[in-house]
Amino acid sequence: MLRRAEIVVRGRVQGVYFRYATKRMADDFNVTGRVRNRGDGSVEIVCEGDDKDIARLVEWCNRGPQDASVERVDVAWRAHEGEFTDFRITY
Repeated sequence: MLRRAEIVVRGRVQGVYFRYATKRMADDFNVTGRVRNRGDGSVEIVCEGDDKDIARLVEWCNRGPQDASVERVDVAWRAHEGEFTDFRITY
């Protein structure tokens, strides 16, 4: 089933290539959307795709790349909107 997820990852997740690694994983999992750093030090991901593929991305977010230290991952599931055609890093 196609879904949308709004994900916020907290911890030491900026300056450790989290956004770039997230893009690579989203591409591998065939998930579209965007990832960006937030002013509070967290990383925000808005993505769409098959709910199983998004769940794989969320599972990965709980670990993150090697130098990250993830403290918490919040996920809000939404209805699929078809907003994205690819996955991008935004600023």
